[in-house]
Amino acid sequence: MDRPLRDALTGALMLAVGMGFGRFAFTGLYPQMMTDGVLDLRGGSLAASANYAGYLLGALLLAWKHPWQPATLCRAGLFGSLACLLAMAAAPSVTSVLPLRLLAGVASALTLVGASLWLLRADHHPRAAPVLYAGVGLGILLSAELLAAGQRLGWHSPAQWLLLGIAALMLILPATLALRQTTPTTATQAPPERALPAARLVTLYGLAGFGYIVTATYLPLLLRDGLNGIDPLQIWAAFGLGAVPSCFLWHGLRERLGTRRALALNLGLQAIGVALPALDDGLAGGLLSALLVGGTFMGTVTIAMAAARGESRHTPQLAAWMTASYGVGQIAGPLLAEALHGHFRHFAPALLCAAAGLALAALLSLPRPAPAT
Repeated sequence: MDRPLRDALTGALMLAVGMGFGRFAFTGLYPQMMTDGVLDLRGGSLAASANYAGYLLGALLLAWKHPWQPATLCRAGLFGSLACLLAMAAAPSVTSVLPLRLLAGVASALTLVGASLWLLRADHHPRAAPVLYAGVGLGILLSAELLAAGQRLGWHSPAQWLLLGIAALMLILPATLALRQTTPTTATQAPPERALPAARLVTLYGLAGFGYIVTATYLPLLLRDGLNGIDPLQIWAAFGLGAVPSCFLWHGLRERLGTRRALALNLGLQAIGVALPALDDGLAGGLLSALLVGGTFMGTVTIAMAAARGESRHTPQLAAWMTASYGVGQIAGPLLAEALHGHFRHFAPALLCAAAGLALAALLSLPRPAPAT
């Protein structure tokens, strides 16, 4: 196996653990934790927002102009994620869950930014980036299927968290070994196009974080009564399955359409996917929503991070500020969803607000019309 592919696969394993397991496995386990009496709806929303606050905290830490070593960030993020997964097995109530989800968010930010910078500095062809970001969908898919298997065995949430921790350890070991064996060098590829001003990129990225997160937090919960006996975890697995090839699809569309048009199309489709369960909370609406949102949200990251490399000579700081903006959006999403659910007793208003945020981000992405001559 040649070095670029090997290192891209290593990065994908890192994101599978730090993001797919460390961040998004909570979505799959949320209904089980409610059944076990560990969380209620409000406690789960607070736990989700605590995780996104940790993600924001990690991003702000990385925005500090310090010569961060990407491999060090990766190791810290991976082992921090592992520790939080294992500790969740011993968390009996929301009081103990909140700080663990906060720390897991910090670890996820370290892993995402660290893996992105590590691969960027390793002298790779830019097509390695879709392989890297596909790791998030792979982690969601693997964790969802592990949770479904544990559920069939009748395991409660503590045993499920322990299972995730053991699986994460098996993924971390080869990733950290590859980190030790690789000596990154400075990238030599031509800089990408200058596409979007930094301020606009940060703003629309924050709206994207706000838009997708209601679906990514509540999808199995809001569909659990409308699937005619189908396990909602399988819909969540479809979310992850859609994310795996999406990074390659959106990378190709960006090369063909340009950053602005590809991003506008990506965010517009994502808005439709987020809104669908508000209109149809049955199997068809849920599955199509999972595939549309799962098939676009990591595409947003793939396109936007490439645009950041074209816009700024200080890529680590711009990437960190974008991640921070995304984190702010993700904190606001569950809090707004919980408040609207408390008032309307339904998730539809929150989903429609989230879809509106994505639609606004799509408008901000559109190319400016050519001046009249």
